[in-house]
Order: sequence, then structure tokens, then C-alpha cells
Amino acid sequence: MKSYHLQPGAGIDGLTVRDHDEPAPGPGRVLVRVRASSISLRELLVLAGDYPLPVRPDVVPGCAGVGEVVAVGAGVTRVAPGDRVAATVFPDWIDGPFGLDYAAQLGSSRDGMFTEYTLADERALVHIPAHLSFAEAAALPLTAVTAWNALTGGRVPMPGETVLTLGTGGVSLFAVQFAKRSGARVIATTSSPDKAEQLRALGADEVVDYRQHPRWGEEVRRRTGGRGVDRVVDVVGDLSQSLAATALGGEIAFVGHWLGTDAPERTPSPTDFFNAGAVLRPLAVGNRAAFETMNRAVDAWRVRPTIHREFGFDEIPDALRHHAKGGFVGTVVVNHG
Repeated sequence: MKSYHLQPGAGIDGLTVRDHDEPAPGPGRVLVRVRASSISLRELLVLAGDYPLPVRPDVVPGCAGVGEVVAVGAGVTRVAPGDRVAATVFPDWIDGPFGLDYAAQLGSSRDGMFTEYTLADERALVHIPAHLSFAEAAALPLTAVTAWNALTGGRVPMPGETVLTLGTGGVSLFAVQFAKRSGARVIATTSSPDKAEQLRALGADEVVDYRQHPRWGEEVRRRTGGRGVDRVVDVVGDLSQSLAATALGGEIAFVGHWLGTDAPERTPSPTDFFNAGAVLRPLAVGNRAAFETMNRAVDAWRVRPTIHREFGFDEIPDALRHHAKGGFVGTVVVNHG
């Protein structure tokens, strides 16, 4: 079997590929043939040495992947050979709130999914919905679970409420679909008419072009009759505009931070937060229980991710470089074969 390995801070060019013997699963462990993985900004941060959690030298990168169970060790009962499964990004985080005890993560402190075969604890695996291909399911562990947590980890959105999503990345596209199917009115932001049409096709009721409306928070509030939205899924970190868009008592699910070349107009002050009356809830993906609950919804709603482009296993460096360019809609996927 082959796997990629990284050196923290060495970037994409620091990746190496090595041959290994196929491992055998011990008690409670599962051997999975990885069939697909997905690329995210998180992988670029890990490679660049800019990730906030520890990164072990020589670790196998890639936090999000799915595959087929090949063999199981003694005592394994959750899965069986032939099952289609996804690995949870935080293998030890089964349920409840996040804490440092659960901070071990695939692709940084533990070997990840940029490999042909991987060993996993049975507790860290969930079954994937039957209607999804492996390539589609590879978008679930990171982006879909993050979107689900953003919408349901605090107060669950109710029919008739309004949810704001930002951009056309994987998290935002899942948030559009989940929020719409929950009965919410969905407003999305983007930068072009073509992307706006794709957002509407997924269920967005209205789209705000943030190039035409740089103060998009005020435009969103205008479109809600001055009330503001009940929930913002903020993957950008322009909190001044998110606060401007949020209703009194609403919530900002803080998923990402500003990574563009232009800084936000200004950093909100404590007074801004107090006057807005909004709750800021930072979040980190989600636990296994949330993943399993989300999968039941994905199955019932027949949700499908938007796949931007697929690369082969030997093209992972190219896939990472392509993702780094940005400007696309959906998820970049690696098909492992």
C-alpha cells in the first residue's frame, strides 16, 4: 500500500509518498480500504504550518475520507467486512461538548486518509448513506458535519426562521440544503450571477452579491425588513457584517476566519456585540453522534454534495494546488480507486 506523508511547514512540495505493508487490525480495530477523500482549506493550513492544533511530523495528511471495511479485529461489532464507512475527523469525540481530551485529529496528530488503507478504531467509524457514491460521501466528514453542527449544535432552526450562508464552499452549500429542508428561509452571499444560480438551485431563496454590496450585512437586514436573520453560518470571519445581519437574540455559528488578502473593515468591539444581542458560537466540526444524526437526515432528505472536481490518488498534490486557487463551487474530491 502507498500513503502520503507530510512535514509541518514544508507545504505541498514537502509531501512524500511511501510504500508500506498492509496492516492487520488488532482488537477493536478495523482495516479500511480508502476509496475517496476530500480536500479542504484545513489541509492547506496543516501543510503550511498554520494549523492551531498540533501536527505530528511524518503524519499521513487528510482528515476526511471514506471507504470499505476489509477486515476487523477481535471484538469489533459496529462494522463488518464490506460495510461502507466514513472516518470521524476527531476519532475520540463520540458525543457531548468538545474538549481537549478529544482534540486528537486525523491528518494532524493521527494518521489521516491520504492513503490506500487505514486502521481505525471501530468507535471512530460511521456508515455512509446508501444513495451516495464514495466520492460524494467523502464530502461528509468535514464539511457536512461542520454545516450540521453550525445549524443544530446550538438552537435548532425552526420553520419560518431565516438562515444566512456565506459563499459557495462545501460547508456553505451543505448549510443551504440543510436549512432549506428544515423549513427555513435561506439567504446566501456570493460574488457572481453564475454562482448565484447554483445557490438558488440548491434551495437559496435570495442571493446577495457581496461585490455589489460590500456592506452585505446591511443589505441582508434590509431584505428581512430590518429584523435581521436568525442564524449566520459564518465561514469568513467578517464579524462586523455578520453582526449587522443578525437579529436580536440570533446566533452566529463561527466556522472560519478571514483568509483573504483584504482584512475586514474593522474588528467588532464588545459594545458592538452587546448592542447586537447576538450569540457568537465558535465550533469545530462535530462529534460522532452528530455525524450519525446528520446521516439519517441526509438519507431521508436525499441530500447530495456538490462535487467541483475529482482527482486521482496520485494527483493529490495537484488537487491541493487546485483548491488553493479557490473561486470554485463545491468540494474537491480525490478518488482513490
